[in-house]
Amino acid sequence: MTAIGNDGDDLASDPDVTAASSQPVIELVDVVATLGRFPALSGATMRVDTGEIVLLRGPNGAGKTTLLRLCAGLLPLVRGDAKVVGHDLATDREGVRPHVGLLGHQNGLYADLTVVENVRFWGATVGASTDEIAAAMERMGVADRLADVPVRLLSAGQKRRTALAGLLARRARLWLLDEPHSGLDQRGRDELDATLRQAAAAGATILVASHELDRAESLATRIVDVVAGQVASGGAR
Repeated sequence: MTAIGNDGDDLASDPDVTAASSQPVIELVDVVATLGRFPALSGATMRVDTGEIVLLRGPNGAGKTTLLRLCAGLLPLVRGDAKVVGHDLATDREGVRPHVGLLGHQNGLYADLTVVENVRFWGATVGASTDEIAAAMERMGVADRLADVPVRLLSAGQKRRTALAGLLARRARLWLLDEPHSGLDQRGRDELDATLRQAAAAGATILVASHELDRAESLATRIVDVVAGQVASGGAR
């Protein structure tokens, strides 16, 4: 996959993605995951297919963030069956990580590096080209005058845009977004939504946890309710 806004190549032209598109991107069956000794997921079952934009809807503490972190390969699977981008989370969590992009409440930026240095760092993990880096920064509005500004001097919205540019540059097959609109102004939110729709149309799969329901529900192609560590509705296809 090339960065959105590049030379016209996209996920659909990637033979690896085309071959994988016949399989679910996420397939969870009776999944249990813990935070310490607390069962943050307690039997969650869900399937997500290529190109979907799925909203995880639920109250604070329902398990939405845990579900995202599990799919990113950052939390161990305690019980159940879980496959993400074709990798079994019970035996190959590390194999998942190169294929996913996780944007949480924290932006994951290096404060002393500039905007362009941060985006280059994340792009380097997948061998992104200079053109791809530039396209990602342009898409998220952090090119030109912001490119050489240290992240510590940015506003909250500019930091969020930089983090999103890094996600674009990583060419993730699976985007895992926790409150992605946080810190963005109206224009930034609209641009993000357009970017997510374009990425999904190109073959990426997107999982979003958000409390901004009016916006997130209009963006999503499907809504999954998460309640008390379980997928209460919307998990099956």
